[in-house]
Amino acid sequence: MTDASPDRAAERVARESYGRLLAYLAARTRDVAGGEDALAEAFATALETWPREGVPDNPEAWLLTVARRRQTDAIRRSTTRRHGEAHLSLIQDELDDLAMSHDAIPDRRLALMFACAHPQIDPAMRAPLILQTILGLTAADIGAAFLVPPATMGQRLVRAKTRIGELGIGFEIPDILALPERLDGVLEAIYAAYAKGWSDLADEGSALATEAIWLGRLVVALAPDAPEPKGMLALMYYSHARRAARRDSAGAYVPLEAQDTALWDQDAIAMAEALLRDASTAGPTGRCQIEAAIQSAHVARRLSGQDNWPVIVQLYDILLAMTGSPVVQLNRAAALAQAKDPVVALASMENLATDKRMAEYQPYWALRGHLLAQIGDTAGAHDALTLAMGLSMDPAIRDWLGAQRSRLVSLN
Repeated sequence: MTDASPDRAAERVARESYGRLLAYLAARTRDVAGGEDALAEAFATALETWPREGVPDNPEAWLLTVARRRQTDAIRRSTTRRHGEAHLSLIQDELDDLAMSHDAIPDRRLALMFACAHPQIDPAMRAPLILQTILGLTAADIGAAFLVPPATMGQRLVRAKTRIGELGIGFEIPDILALPERLDGVLEAIYAAYAKGWSDLADEGSALATEAIWLGRLVVALAPDAPEPKGMLALMYYSHARRAARRDSAGAYVPLEAQDTALWDQDAIAMAEALLRDASTAGPTGRCQIEAAIQSAHVARRLSGQDNWPVIVQLYDILLAMTGSPVVQLNRAAALAQAKDPVVALASMENLATDKRMAEYQPYWALRGHLLAQIGDTAGAHDALTLAMGLSMDPAIRDWLGAQRSRLVSLN
C-alpha cells in the first residue's frame, strides 16, 4: 500500500487513467454506458475502502479489477440470451486476464475513439462522445466547447452511447480504407481536448493538453500519409510553444500581441513548422492545416518583429468559407481590427449579435467590448466587458478585462 492521500490518489487516477480504464471496460462488452457505470462504482468503492485500508500500490489495477467484477455481476443478473453469451465471454476474459500483468493494462483508447467516430454515429456527436469517454469531460464542459446547452448535450451523449451498443460497433482501429471517414471526428475531439487544457494553466490543464498532444502523435503514426492529422498536431505544437508567455512574472494575463517572443518554445515551433510543411505537400488542404497556417503567421513575429495581420485575415477568409463557424467569424473580426480598423471589424460580426450561441460565449463579449472602446462607445464597451468578466472562469483574464473596464471609467 502507498502513503498517498486516498482522495488525492483517486483524483490522480481519474485525471490520468479514466479514458484508458473505460476503453478497456467498454471494449469487453461494447457497452460504453455500462463501462462508465462500472467504473463509477469502482471509484465510489475506492473512496470508501482506501481511507480504511490504504491506497493500493497500483490504484489503476485495483479499480479495473473492481469495475470488471461490477460489469460481470451486472451481466450475470440479466436473463436474456444475449447477456448470457456476454457473460460467458467475460468469464473467458477473466481467465485470460489472470496471465496479464496489472502493471500493463492494455491501452484501447484509440480503438474506442474510432468506435465513437463510426459512420453510423451522428457526425455532430462523434467528437463530444470521444471527449466524454476518453477524457471524462462533463456534459457541461463539452456543451460549452460546442456551444450547446449542457442538458441538451447530456441527452445527445446518452443516445450516442446507446447507439454504439445497438449497432454492435466493434472497438477496433479501422483499416486504412475506412480511416478517412472517421478521422474528422477523432481530430476534432483531440483538438477540443487540447483547447480545454490550453485554457487552464493549472497542472490539470497542462496534463490535459499534453495528453491531447500524445493522442495527436498516435493518430499521425497511425495515418502517416494523411495531411490533416499532421496539421492538427502542428496546430497544437504552435499553441503549446506559447504557453509560458501567457502570464507575466506576477501571474497576470498577457495577450498574444503583447507576449515576449523570447519566452516561446523554439523547439515546439520547429516541430510545428516541419509538420505543417509535410502536411502541405501530402494532399488537399483541410481545416487543421489552415488553422495551423494561421498560427504559423502569428509566430513569424519572432523572426521579423512584425505582425502578419493581412495574411491572417486572408487565411481566416478561407477558413470561414470552409466551415461557416461563428467562432471562426469572431476570430476573423479580431484579425480585421488589427489589419484595418475596429469599425470594419464590428461590421463583420454584426450578425453574431442575434446568434443565441454567443449569449454566453465569453470571447464574443470580450472582443465586442474591446472594439466598442476603440470607437469611443464607452457605455457599450462597459456593458460588454462586464458580461465578459462574468463569463470568465480564469481569474487572470477576469482581472485583465477589469483593468480594461477601469480605463473606460477613467476616460469619462
